[in-house]
Amino acid sequence: MRVIGIDPGLRNLGWGVIDVDGVRLRHVGNGICHSDPKATLAARLLELHIGLTDVMARFAPDTAAVEQTFVNKDAVATLKLGSARGIALLVPAQAGLVVGEYAPNAVKKAVVGVGKAAKEQVDHMVRMQLPGVEIEGPDAADALAIAICHAFHCQSARQLAIAGGGAR
Repeated sequence: MRVIGIDPGLRNLGWGVIDVDGVRLRHVGNGICHSDPKATLAARLLELHIGLTDVMARFAPDTAAVEQTFVNKDAVATLKLGSARGIALLVPAQAGLVVGEYAPNAVKKAVVGVGKAAKEQVDHMVRMQLPGVEIEGPDAADALAIAICHAFHCQSARQLAIAGGGAR
C-alpha cells in the first residue's frame, strides 16, 4: 500500500509518500509545495493545486491522509489555512482516493507515543522509522508523520476486520 501524508499550509504544503508492506515502512519521497506569498490567494491556491497534483501523478498513492487544523486567534490566517487545507483534501479526492484526517496530537501519539511531542521528537521518530531518509524540511517531516499515522490506522482497521470476520 502506498500512502501520501499531507501537511496543509498556504506558504508551505508538505507532502510525504511511504510504502507499507505488513509492518515494514519504506520512504518513497517527500517535499514541499510552495506558493508565492506576494501573489493573490487564488493564485497561491492554484500553485498548491498544480504542485500537489504533480506529486499525486508522480507517486500514484493508494490512500491519503491530511492533518486537521485548528482555529487560532487570527481569523484571516485561519481562513487562508482552511483554503490550503481544501486543496490538500481536494487533490487526493480528485484522484479517487479516500482521505483520512488526523488531529495533530493523534499524529504525534501514533509516531512518538506522546500527543504533546515537540516537532524535534516527531522528526527524530520519522527518521527512526524510515532509516536513511533525507527530509526536505519540517513541513515534509510532518507530512511523513501523517503518512505513518495513517498507515498504522489502516493496519489496525484491517486487523480488526480480519478478527471480526473470523469471529462469525
